[in-house]
Amino acid sequence: MKREERLIAKNRKAFHEYEILRTFEVGIVLTGTEVCSLRESNCQLTDCFALIRNGEVWLNNLHIHPYSHGNLCNPEPDRRRKLLLHRNEIRALSQETRERGMALIPIKMYFTRHNLVKVELAVCKGKKLYDKRASMAARDSQRSIERVLKQQNRR
Repeated sequence: MKREERLIAKNRKAFHEYEILRTFEVGIVLTGTEVCSLRESNCQLTDCFALIRNGEVWLNNLHIHPYSHGNLCNPEPDRRRKLLLHRNEIRALSQETRERGMALIPIKMYFTRHNLVKVELAVCKGKKLYDKRASMAARDSQRSIERVLKQQNRR
């Protein structure tokens, strides 16, 4: 069954900077005007990360622009937001991120079929410079192979 989702924002930088080991679909606590702003796709995930504090997971540096038709009740755009996970999942995440070089990074934010805002959170390991070069070389070689195959199929 295909998941129907409407993408709000994607963290492309994360795929370059980190090696993604595991992903989780998590909920997020938002106010009403933040959801209205997300419907206009006013969100940035570029420098965003998650931390586990006192058995709760908090999302830091998520920038949601203030709602254009909002009033004085618009919340602060860069405030910390709580992520919703089961206690067992939080325990597993805290054990995985205790290793050196491991981080919790949001990959994408989207609306589900039932209009709920979800965040895809990934357990990531930071890439070294040579890893980044290797992944760029592999991507370039894959593109050249596809280009040659496309030319062969045209003939």
